[in-house]
Amino acid sequence: MDFRYLAIEGPLGLGKSALAERLGARLDATVVLDEHDNPFLADLYGGRAGAAFQAQLFFALARHRQQLTLRQGDLFSQVTVCDYLFERDRIYAHLTLDDNELFLYQRLFDLLSRDLPSPDLVIYLQSPTDVLRRRVRNRAREDDDPTPLPSDDYLSEVNEAYNHFFFHYTATPLLVVETSQFDLSWGDEALDDLLRQVRSMGRGTRYYVPRA
Repeated sequence: MDFRYLAIEGPLGLGKSALAERLGARLDATVVLDEHDNPFLADLYGGRAGAAFQAQLFFALARHRQQLTLRQGDLFSQVTVCDYLFERDRIYAHLTLDDNELFLYQRLFDLLSRDLPSPDLVIYLQSPTDVLRRRVRNRAREDDDPTPLPSDDYLSEVNEAYNHFFFHYTATPLLVVETSQFDLSWGDEALDDLLRQVRSMGRGTRYYVPRA
């Protein structure tokens, strides 16, 4: 592997954590999973005033702590697979915060992001909005998750924001994986094919449609 630190990104419901764990097992890599337990998330989806800012700060500080631990532990001497990119925080901040909150948040983000490691490659899981909505609802039913679901309008905005962010993304090599016709189980054959794409990546962006 030429890439030692891989980050997987995409909207909720597209199986980032599952793919990170499958890749980690195949590559004998350290797997880093985002901390999803956020006490302000239900209030955010419920529309409570101020919840968006609280949820955003909680996520930013938790991810910063996790990324600093990785750097201090020098775990990048081996392959590391992370199911998020630290910059994802800004995607959600621009969607949910008002101008005053965004001003304060951006100053904090700039401070937090200064000394964090950057991935060698980002894998972006992409899906049309209608497929994303269906997958989010199906996952909630399968997990029997009592947390209120985000609205369809919010999911649409999130998906558009992700597509806009990665259309302009140039910080690292980027592999865009179109998942609309894929069941996200990542069996051995699909994982082998993905790894062939990863190992042959150079600079810039590559678009890839996995075999169903």
